[in-house]
Amino acid sequence: MLPEHIARLALEAFDHAVDASGSFRDRPGQRLMAQKVADTFSAATLGRVEDDGDEPIRAIAVVQAGTGVGKSLAYCAPAIAAALARNTRVMISTATVALQEQLVNKDLPALAALMPQAFRFGLAKGRGRYVCKLKLSRHAGDGDGDETDDDLFADELAAAAPLHVMEARSVFYALLARDLSSGAWDGDRDSLAQPPESDLWSPVAAEASSCTGKHCPVFGQCTYYEKRKELVGAQVIVVNHDLLMSSLGSRMLPELDNCLLVLDEGHHLPAVALEHFAASMDLSRTLWLETLGNRARRIGGLMSIAESADAPRLAAQLRQGTTDLGRLLMDLHGPAFKDAGARPGPVRFRLPHGILPDALDEPLRLLNALAESLLAVLSSIAKALRSAMRDQPDEARRLSILYAQLGMLSPRLEKVQATTELLLKAAESEQENDQKSVPVAKWFTFETGHSGLDSGLVVIKAHASPILPGSTLRQHFWSRVRAAVVTSATLTSCGKFDFYLRESGLDRDPAASSLAVASPFDYARQGRFVTVETVADPRHAETFTAEMVKSLLGDLALVEHGALCLFTSREQMRVAVAALAGALRETVLVQGELPRALLLSRHRARVEAGAASVIFGMQSFGEGLDLPGQLCESVFIAKLPFAPPDDPVGEARAEWLRSVGRDPFSELVVPATAVRLAQWAGRAIRLETDRAFVYCYDRRLVNTAYGRRLLEGLPAFVQQRRNAAGAVSSG
Repeated sequence: MLPEHIARLALEAFDHAVDASGSFRDRPGQRLMAQKVADTFSAATLGRVEDDGDEPIRAIAVVQAGTGVGKSLAYCAPAIAAALARNTRVMISTATVALQEQLVNKDLPALAALMPQAFRFGLAKGRGRYVCKLKLSRHAGDGDGDETDDDLFADELAAAAPLHVMEARSVFYALLARDLSSGAWDGDRDSLAQPPESDLWSPVAAEASSCTGKHCPVFGQCTYYEKRKELVGAQVIVVNHDLLMSSLGSRMLPELDNCLLVLDEGHHLPAVALEHFAASMDLSRTLWLETLGNRARRIGGLMSIAESADAPRLAAQLRQGTTDLGRLLMDLHGPAFKDAGARPGPVRFRLPHGILPDALDEPLRLLNALAESLLAVLSSIAKALRSAMRDQPDEARRLSILYAQLGMLSPRLEKVQATTELLLKAAESEQENDQKSVPVAKWFTFETGHSGLDSGLVVIKAHASPILPGSTLRQHFWSRVRAAVVTSATLTSCGKFDFYLRESGLDRDPAASSLAVASPFDYARQGRFVTVETVADPRHAETFTAEMVKSLLGDLALVEHGALCLFTSREQMRVAVAALAGALRETVLVQGELPRALLLSRHRARVEAGAASVIFGMQSFGEGLDLPGQLCESVFIAKLPFAPPDDPVGEARAEWLRSVGRDPFSELVVPATAVRLAQWAGRAIRLETDRAFVYCYDRRLVNTAYGRRLLEGLPAFVQQRRNAAGAVSSG
């Protein structure tokens, strides 16, 4: 089928869906986006390419769809129609659980009733979101007492827990097992009334490293594989960015060169990529290595793997080397750590320019070599176990337990190998003609433990990470993708796509094109953006916060229905809360004082009852929060939401930019702030009928060049200024 024919069918499917239901409103911007999606997904070459010398055609669209465009319909309908015409699948990736659930539980079911062709859809989540029935039966005390179960999944931290904690865990696992067997629970962590903390869940999670797949004795009842079966016939699979990154190179999801990929909430992709390709290891708590070495020798001996006899020696050397490295780091940074005193949280020491001290080179190379050798032994044992399971099905349960015993600890060993490798990595050119090589961010953290075996122990960790998300995505992700649409309400910065294209690795990709679809809202009619000019300089935190809070309190007193106040620091919010008095304090709901869902529920109830209600929140309330109509008639922004590069990766990147004569403030800080400010201001207008004011108490918006750039990137609100005396002027 010709590309133009596919594009026509895709757009016709969108038009049909719009016409078939009055709940879907036809908007010019929405159809423009649908046309872009149809053209993109019809142009790319999918699947295997015949060896005739022609390169496959790649097509990637970056689409900013303003609030109210209806982007879910704009990409779902044409993408699904194009996939059906091409006999392939659509994979939709989101950043948040909320959007995943909205797509699977609301948008796709509604669309399925309207599309001219039937399609199936399903939700794909990581294996670790589901319970492993084999592990759960052991922790719930349902095992058969086989001697190979001794010390199963033991961990030095779990073993150090008080008796009452261990008893509570046993009761918890027994209840899970009961609900699972009775059908009251489906084995999905997210469906539990109160999802457990990770340290309680991880011992029973279905992880790839401890899973024997079809050889497992309870494979036929496995929750994870049952959920996977639901995806077999699905033409649309909804995933998340984390799963997408972690599945690269595996067959867990559709091949990226043979499916149509939609990346919604695409502005999160660069950060997710950096986090995924970073690595860290614990240099202090190493008892697990002794356990792993002993298990490898015992299980390898049972499987007649000769090299397993070396496992305890390799593990002991690795443990000693890890301890020695920790002592060396303590010698280098211990005095500074002690000088930090009782400061809460870890104390961080970053290596300038990613240059590894000579004293650390040999110890890290030794650790890397030992980790690789021990991983090779584990690989041989795992291969023998899988072979034995295939040949001896009657022994599947015992062999699966043995496999799990190794698999529970092998990811820690993989972390050691990955972290040492990245720490040893030298700076390399980001592109062929780059003027200076790009380093790896490398740092160490020191923290004094306060509970269990950690009490009084200095916990030392080593960390490393790439610093350019674009380069990482270009190398590991985009090179695999043939057809993709990246979309979000905030992909431009100061009105341009340049920053996002650079961050996402698409800035030099000839297959990439961009489109900005304006919101259907009439911002000039519906809203006002007021810059409140304080006398105090926003850079002087104490005096500025005092003046800002005084002005804010006066504005809050005028709130009649719902409002949202966003702060850039907890200290700012604390000062504002402390200044509230009387009836005004009763109107304010503070993030952290109540669970998010309960806080929002109370806010809605108050507004619906005709009372005033104001939410005080931080960054997480500035994105993705939907409070239409009277629920949010005013948004108060305490200060420009600068995100200075003060994390180790950001610091390393800023350091590198300065070293090559570039300005981190203009290249990183201002564009990132523009995106965040647009997100925060975007909480104000959610419907065509909304009327709202946005107040920002930061004079830099109007008296600096970068501030005026930030204003240009906002929706077309009527701009107003209010001086310290309260006088309001336009522009």
